[in-house]
Amino acid sequence: MTLRAIEVLKTVDIILAEDTRQTGKLLKHFGIGTPMKSFHAHNEHEKLREVISMMKAGKVLALVTDGGTPGISDPGFLLVRECVREGLAIECLPGATAMIPALVLSGFPTDRFSFEGFLPVKKGRATRLKELAKEDRTMVLYESPHRLVKTLTELSEHLGSERQAAVCRELTKVYEEVVRGTLSELLAHFRKTQPRGEIVIVASGR
Repeated sequence: MTLRAIEVLKTVDIILAEDTRQTGKLLKHFGIGTPMKSFHAHNEHEKLREVISMMKAGKVLALVTDGGTPGISDPGFLLVRECVREGLAIECLPGATAMIPALVLSGFPTDRFSFEGFLPVKKGRATRLKELAKEDRTMVLYESPHRLVKTLTELSEHLGSERQAAVCRELTKVYEEVVRGTLSELLAHFRKTQPRGEIVIVASGR
């Protein structure tokens, strides 16, 4: 947390939180008593007009997510887009995000990279993997623990089992871990060791 972020959360009228219970712990730690409203992937469409109306009425709001940066594979894009359309002022405060640390820690070229976020779970997944096989840039993907082995298997099939990659887990948190190696080595490791937490996969380009 930056000093600026703490000051903003203390002075805004309302905090929009992905999970009010998680954000509540953060606010308690820093002695922040600002009221919260729920704003997450399952209600952001229905809450959008309400939030915009509050901002038009002069309220100043802050949007926080449980981990990482709002709008990067987290709620936020729809709200930012609507604020832009309505001519409402927006500020983005720098903070923890898994993508950039993973890219740096991988040891792969960082001058050009492709951020893929989460791969489609079903429809379009095979097409995206075929596209990644042609990618020359370093690739950054997000993944959940229970799908990691499946994704590493598919990446190995499409990119080649000897492609160098890194699996970065729980970045910027207490149990941060980076495992590097070929896709086949990573696959063997995580078949034996059950992964936990939020995961970033970084694969070298073709």
